[in-house]
Amino acid sequence: MKKYILALCAALLPGCATVPKDLRPVDGFDLGRYLGVWHEVARLDHTFERGLTKVTAEYSLRADGGVKVLNKGFDQRKNKWKEVEGRAYFTGEKTTGSLRVSFFRPFYGGYNIIELDKEGYQYALVAGPSKSYLWILARSPELPPATLEMLLAKARGLGFATDKLIFLK
Repeated sequence: MKKYILALCAALLPGCATVPKDLRPVDGFDLGRYLGVWHEVARLDHTFERGLTKVTAEYSLRADGGVKVLNKGFDQRKNKWKEVEGRAYFTGEKTTGSLRVSFFRPFYGGYNIIELDKEGYQYALVAGPSKSYLWILARSPELPPATLEMLLAKARGLGFATDKLIFLK
Protein backbone atom coordinates (compact mmCIF):
# COMPACT_ATOMS: atom_id res chain seq x y z
CA MET A 1 0.00 0.00 0.00
CA LYS A 2 2.87 2.37 0.80
CA LYS A 3 4.24 1.88 -2.73
CA TYR A 4 0.78 2.70 -4.14
CA ILE A 5 0.60 5.93 -2.12
CA LEU A 6 4.14 7.02 -3.03
CA ALA A 7 3.45 6.43 -6.74
CA LEU A 8 0.28 8.50 -6.50
CA CYS A 9 2.15 11.34 -4.80
CA ALA A 10 4.97 11.27 -7.31
CA ALA A 11 2.46 11.42 -10.14
CA LEU A 12 0.60 14.38 -8.68
CA LEU A 13 3.60 16.35 -7.40
CA PRO A 14 4.81 17.86 -10.71
CA GLY A 15 1.52 19.63 -11.39
CA CYS A 16 0.77 20.49 -7.77
CA ALA A 17 -2.81 21.66 -7.31
CA THR A 18 -3.27 23.29 -10.68
CA VAL A 19 -5.85 23.33 -13.45
CA PRO A 20 -4.56 22.20 -16.86
CA LYS A 21 -4.14 24.93 -19.45
CA ASP A 22 -7.31 25.84 -21.36
CA LEU A 23 -9.59 24.04 -18.88
CA ARG A 24 -12.12 25.59 -16.58
CA PRO A 25 -13.66 23.85 -13.56
CA VAL A 26 -17.44 23.95 -13.31
CA ASP A 27 -19.22 26.79 -11.53
CA GLY A 28 -22.34 26.31 -9.45
CA PHE A 29 -20.77 23.31 -7.72
CA ASP A 30 -22.56 21.92 -4.64
CA LEU A 31 -20.29 19.78 -2.48
CA GLY A 32 -23.21 18.41 -0.48
CA ARG A 33 -24.65 16.87 -3.64
CA TYR A 34 -21.23 15.57 -4.77
CA LEU A 35 -20.55 13.65 -1.55
CA GLY A 36 -21.02 9.89 -1.55
CA VAL A 37 -19.80 7.07 -3.76
CA TRP A 38 -18.70 7.54 -7.37
CA HIS A 39 -17.72 4.70 -9.72
CA GLU A 40 -14.83 5.03 -12.11
CA VAL A 41 -16.22 4.38 -15.60
CA ALA A 42 -13.00 5.22 -17.47
CA ARG A 43 -9.56 6.66 -16.79
CA LEU A 44 -6.23 7.41 -18.36
CA ASP A 45 -3.73 4.83 -17.12
CA HIS A 46 -1.27 5.59 -14.32
CA THR A 47 0.88 3.39 -12.12
CA PHE A 48 -1.10 4.16 -8.97
CA GLU A 49 -4.25 2.60 -10.48
CA ARG A 50 -2.71 0.10 -12.88
CA GLY A 51 -4.44 -3.26 -12.75
CA LEU A 52 -7.28 -2.05 -10.55
CA THR A 53 -10.90 -2.74 -11.46
CA LYS A 54 -14.18 -1.92 -9.72
CA VAL A 55 -12.67 1.40 -8.63
CA THR A 56 -14.75 3.73 -6.48
CA ALA A 57 -14.17 7.02 -4.75
CA GLU A 58 -16.18 7.91 -1.69
CA TYR A 59 -16.30 11.54 -0.60
CA SER A 60 -17.42 12.67 2.85
CA LEU A 61 -16.94 15.73 5.05
CA ARG A 62 -13.95 16.06 7.36
CA ALA A 63 -14.11 17.77 10.74
CA ASP A 64 -11.64 20.43 9.52
CA GLY A 65 -13.97 21.50 6.68
CA GLY A 66 -12.19 19.50 4.02
CA VAL A 67 -13.29 16.39 2.16
CA LYS A 68 -12.31 12.85 3.09
CA VAL A 69 -11.47 10.85 -0.04
CA LEU A 70 -11.53 7.05 0.14
CA ASN A 71 -10.39 5.40 -3.11
CA LYS A 72 -10.88 1.66 -3.43
CA GLY A 73 -10.17 -0.80 -6.24
CA PHE A 74 -9.74 -4.51 -6.82
CA ASP A 75 -6.23 -5.70 -7.77
CA GLN A 76 -6.80 -8.65 -10.08
CA ARG A 77 -3.17 -9.79 -10.01
CA LYS A 78 -3.12 -10.07 -6.21
CA ASN A 79 -6.81 -10.99 -5.93
CA LYS A 80 -7.40 -8.41 -3.19
CA TRP A 81 -8.89 -5.00 -2.57
CA LYS A 82 -6.67 -1.93 -2.21
CA GLU A 83 -7.72 1.31 -0.65
CA VAL A 84 -6.13 4.63 0.10
CA GLU A 85 -7.48 7.55 2.10
CA GLY A 86 -6.80 11.15 1.26
CA ARG A 87 -8.06 14.64 1.90
CA ALA A 88 -9.16 17.43 -0.39
CA TYR A 89 -9.68 21.17 0.01
CA PHE A 90 -11.11 23.79 -2.30
CA THR A 91 -8.52 25.88 -4.14
CA GLY A 92 -10.85 28.88 -4.22
CA GLU A 93 -14.59 29.45 -4.05
CA LYS A 94 -16.60 26.50 -2.75
CA THR A 95 -18.97 26.85 -5.70
CA THR A 96 -16.17 26.09 -8.18
CA GLY A 97 -15.27 22.43 -8.79
CA SER A 98 -11.55 22.84 -8.22
CA LEU A 99 -9.88 21.14 -5.29
CA ARG A 100 -6.43 20.06 -4.26
CA VAL A 101 -6.17 16.47 -3.07
CA SER A 102 -3.49 14.68 -1.09
CA PHE A 103 -3.00 11.04 -0.29
CA PHE A 104 0.41 11.68 1.25
CA ARG A 105 0.89 15.12 2.74
CA PRO A 106 2.41 17.57 2.09
CA PHE A 107 2.01 16.75 -1.60
CA TYR A 108 -1.20 17.88 -3.31
CA GLY A 109 -2.49 17.46 -6.84
CA GLY A 110 -5.28 19.15 -8.74
CA TYR A 111 -8.79 17.65 -8.82
CA ASN A 112 -10.77 19.62 -11.36
CA ILE A 113 -14.39 18.84 -12.22
CA ILE A 114 -14.68 20.03 -15.81
CA GLU A 115 -18.11 18.59 -16.63
CA LEU A 116 -20.90 17.73 -14.21
CA ASP A 117 -24.51 16.65 -14.32
CA LYS A 118 -25.76 19.63 -12.33
CA GLU A 119 -29.36 18.38 -12.32
CA GLY A 120 -28.86 14.94 -10.82
CA TYR A 121 -25.15 14.76 -9.96
CA GLN A 122 -25.01 11.41 -11.78
CA TYR A 123 -21.80 11.89 -13.81
CA ALA A 124 -18.62 13.93 -13.74
CA LEU A 125 -15.58 14.46 -15.92
CA VAL A 126 -12.52 15.08 -13.75
CA ALA A 127 -9.06 16.28 -14.78
CA GLY A 128 -5.96 16.14 -12.66
CA PRO A 129 -3.13 18.68 -12.67
CA SER A 130 -2.37 18.02 -16.36
CA LYS A 131 -4.11 16.60 -19.41
CA SER A 132 -2.52 13.22 -18.77
CA TYR A 133 -4.99 12.70 -15.90
CA LEU A 134 -8.66 12.13 -16.70
CA TRP A 135 -11.48 10.23 -15.05
CA ILE A 136 -15.09 9.65 -16.04
CA LEU A 137 -17.08 9.09 -12.86
CA ALA A 138 -20.69 8.09 -12.33
CA ARG A 139 -23.00 7.13 -9.50
CA SER A 140 -23.33 3.67 -11.05
CA PRO A 141 -20.66 1.52 -12.75
CA GLU A 142 -22.04 2.27 -16.23
CA LEU A 143 -23.39 5.31 -18.04
CA PRO A 144 -26.02 5.48 -20.78
CA PRO A 145 -24.21 5.34 -24.17
CA ALA A 146 -25.32 8.88 -25.16
CA THR A 147 -24.00 10.34 -21.90
CA LEU A 148 -20.71 8.50 -22.22
CA GLU A 149 -20.29 9.70 -25.82
CA MET A 150 -21.04 13.29 -24.78
CA LEU A 151 -18.32 13.11 -22.09
CA LEU A 152 -15.85 11.53 -24.50
CA ALA A 153 -16.54 14.21 -27.12
CA LYS A 154 -16.00 16.95 -24.53
CA ALA A 155 -12.73 15.38 -23.36
CA ARG A 156 -11.53 14.93 -26.96
CA GLY A 157 -12.39 18.55 -27.73
CA LEU A 158 -10.35 19.67 -24.74
CA GLY A 159 -7.28 17.79 -25.95
CA PHE A 160 -7.37 14.62 -23.84
CA ALA A 161 -6.13 11.35 -25.38
CA THR A 162 -9.50 9.61 -25.21
CA ASP A 163 -8.20 6.78 -27.40
CA LYS A 164 -6.01 5.78 -24.43
CA LEU A 165 -8.82 5.61 -21.88
CA ILE A 166 -9.27 2.38 -19.94
CA PHE A 167 -12.93 1.47 -19.54
CA LEU A 168 -13.89 -0.36 -16.36
CA LYS A 169 -16.76 -2.69 -15.66
